[in-house]
Amino acid sequence: MPIYEYRCQDCRRRISIHWRSFAEPAERTAICPRCGSTNLTRLVSRVRVIRSEDSRLDDVSDMGDFPEPDENDPRSLGRWMRKMKDEMGDEVGDDMGGEFDEVVGRLESGQNPEDIEKSMPELAGAPGEDFSDGPDL
Repeated sequence: MPIYEYRCQDCRRRISIHWRSFAEPAERTAICPRCGSTNLTRLVSRVRVIRSEDSRLDDVSDMGDFPEPDENDPRSLGRWMRKMKDEMGDEVGDDMGGEFDEVVGRLESGQNPEDIEKSMPELAGAPGEDFSDGPDL
């Protein structure tokens, strides 16, 4: 089902229209759902490719494009973490939750990782769990 994007020249709204076939836009007139105008200009849409988790992991496993973060610079660590999340895609990134975004934002602002950890003890896991060796990869 093709999706075409338009700009309504009357209400200036950007809209998306779902057509049943690629031939339908040539056979029918697009109508703005907001104001009913037919004075629409077709826009070039962004392309979105749906990729499997394996495909995303293959790309991330090639760390050649990722500079090593400076472990002494919280901003560098935050930028690296954000880039990793972006590479993993929306589905995985959405699963990380708001806490991840909060931690990354605080790192990018220069806050010390130890201070973040102290202020967010729920991130460390259940009491008694030992993560001193780091995650098993």
